Amino acid sequence: QVQLQESGPGLVKPSQTLSLTCTVSGDSITASYYWTWIRQPPGKALEWMGVIAFDGITFYSPSLKSRASISRDNAKNTLYLQMNSLKPEDTAVYYCQHRGSRGQGTQVTVSS
Repeated sequence: QVQLQESGPGLVKPSQTLSLTCTVSGDSITASYYWTWIRQPPGKALEWMGVIAFDGITFYSPSLKSRASISRDNAKNTLYLQMNSLKPEDTAVYYCQHRGSRGQGTQVTVSS
């Protein structure tokens, strides 16, 4: 059973860059399908942000306007999400997800 654990800074100022980590156990990020980042703003629905495939190819939601970047460290079996030019509306719980399994999420608040 795959397990995912997100971590991040918690509070970020507007215009700064966010860096999140998703530590994966129970499956290899290079051997299995797709690994997704999603988020849920307060009071809103889940939003698909982007995905990195087993071969490293990435796809992103057009709504993020190229602000997001997903990468990975194969040796650490870890995924990363970077997003620049943060805005208050980026405040959300951020999750990594794989084949129906999701981490517990990490709260990100964008505020000065």
